[in-house]
Amino acid sequence: MFLRFLRDRMSWIFFIIFVLGAIDLLLWLDPGIDVAASSILYMNALVIVSLVCFILWRYFKETAYVKELASMDETNGMAWVEALPDAGFKQEEIINDLLIEKGMQFAGQLEEVRKNSMIQVDYTAAWVHEAKAPLTAMKLIIDSNRDMPAASRIEAEWLRIYLLIDQQLYISRLPTLESDYALEEVELKELVSAEIRELMSWCLEKNVEVEMDGLEQSVITDRKWSRFALRQILSNAVKYSPDSGTIAISVRTAESGHTVLIVKDQGPGIAPHDLPRIFDKGFTGSNGRIQNAATGLGLYLAKMVAEKIGIQLNAKSELAKGTTMELAFSMENEFDHIRK
Repeated sequence: MFLRFLRDRMSWIFFIIFVLGAIDLLLWLDPGIDVAASSILYMNALVIVSLVCFILWRYFKETAYVKELASMDETNGMAWVEALPDAGFKQEEIINDLLIEKGMQFAGQLEEVRKNSMIQVDYTAAWVHEAKAPLTAMKLIIDSNRDMPAASRIEAEWLRIYLLIDQQLYISRLPTLESDYALEEVELKELVSAEIRELMSWCLEKNVEVEMDGLEQSVITDRKWSRFALRQILSNAVKYSPDSGTIAISVRTAESGHTVLIVKDQGPGIAPHDLPRIFDKGFTGSNGRIQNAATGLGLYLAKMVAEKIGIQLNAKSELAKGTTMELAFSMENEFDHIRK
């Protein structure tokens, strides 16, 4: 900062040195002024020392405001206005006034964006709820016409629409997940079975078998959001499973003591270069591009929700050998950290 301070005031320094040199030249050339050379050198040394002291004094005085401004702690809302350093010069006062004015403008614009965003979220949630009403009616019609040859096919397509609309509802609720978070003890079998029932028509259409083993263990988690994350994983497993394939769901206890839910399918697997990116937003990978049915949102949302509710989500896969998803649930004493 000191070098920058000197560069900004280099013209003044050069001017003072120029004036000093001109005075020395005048004293040397004017025969009417008889001054000893030692006196001229003494005067020059005195002026240079005074100039250095003056520059150092001005440096500390003029940069005090900038240093305080740069070291301001992050504050919420408009509290930063009170933390602004006191202005020692008129230009610093002008800067403070400008910062406050622009801060107020930005806060107003941010509030307007927030209001518009909330309107959009409320509209989306309302639209989803409205869309669910005819979907429910359609499901009742399908259930009452099971004898129709195309009933199972229609139900499978209905399920895809239902899952997309339900996903959109959860997306609109994501910003308020922290306030919608409720911990309880949940049996994994109950958690998994509920989602399998939701996807049953899709499994029947593809003749996909679901094997569950050792799901009697219980975990502490949020039931609703855990089901949402699991739904994204199971939907992917069914989508990429071959006809007459099998999805194996089991549980193990990690060395750390965490309960790990394992979902393994017999799909085409994930290429090694795609595996690190499968949780990225919008990433569909080679399989998604081939099927042309992937949105790149499912695993991204599952990962986001899992992190927020304290579940570690990991994937293992090899080409032509299927994909394994592991959900490691937090232990009860870890939730103090999650709530923060």
